[in-house]
This record gives sequence, structure tokens and C-alpha cells, in this order.
Amino acid sequence: MGIRLRDTTQPVGTLSGGERQSVAIARAVYFGAKVLILDEPTAALGVKEAGVVLRYIAQARARGLGVIFITHNPHHAYPIGDHFTMLNRGRSYGTFAKSKISREEVVAMMAGGEEMKELSHELAEFARTDAVAGKQLAEVARTLEAEVEDLHVSELPEGEQSQ
Repeated sequence: MGIRLRDTTQPVGTLSGGERQSVAIARAVYFGAKVLILDEPTAALGVKEAGVVLRYIAQARARGLGVIFITHNPHHAYPIGDHFTMLNRGRSYGTFAKSKISREEVVAMMAGGEEMKELSHELAEFARTDAVAGKQLAEVARTLEAEVEDLHVSELPEGEQSQ
């Protein structure tokens, strides 16, 4: 598969996350797996390492392996997948062929379209009331400041007074 490692004698446990994922995919291919089930294989990886792992997933798929790729990242899922099953809290939105759904639709569904719309309305309401909240917080801060100024060192419990 063309996987490159810095040192082939290095224990797998000491490899980077991307290298470990790559070794796992290569092992599955080498030992004749028919299906790869990958649960968030790029979640903890940087951009470069994720790209390497995605390339190996695509190579495994091109070799005829079935790939079940579980991810929260539509930008990783769309180039790899040919069918998408969208889940939201364990409920299926449906299964879609790549030819029937755009990347933007996948992104909207994975982002929780309705939830995002609701959040948008909540944020708009927060922005509207933010000025009011800001005035209230400033008043509380002024009150606390005044109380601190009125506090005398002699009123502190013994042991908390400055020497």
C-alpha cells in the first residue's frame, strides 16, 4: 500500500496516531480483510496526518474492500464515501447515494440542520439582550467594588489580615 514509517522496527505503540491508523489499515489489507470498519480514524489527528490516513482508506476502497467510515467530519466523509447514512442521536435520517446528495447537504445534516437553525435564533436573541445584560453586569461590578472599598482590614477573620 506504500505506507511509509520512519523506522519499521519501532514498536507500534510509540508511533504517531496517523502512523498507527495507517498500520492498522495496512494490516487489515495484508491479512485479507473484506471490510474495514473505521470509527473516527481521523478524529485525533492533525490535518496532514488525517490526509495520509484518508489516502490509505481510499486505496483500500480502490482495492475492493468495503469501508464503513464513521465520522463527524463531512469533509473527510464526502470524498471517501459513495453512500451516507446520517444518524442523529441514534435515529437515522436516511441513507443517501453520493449522486443524490451534495457535500453541502451532508454538511447541513451532519451539523444538525434544525438544531443549527434553533441555535441561530438563540444567538440572535442573545445578541439582542446582550446590551441589557452588559449594563446589569456593570452595575453588579460597581456594587461589588463599593463593598470591597467599605471593607476594613480589621473586619477580616484572624489569620487573614496582612502582616
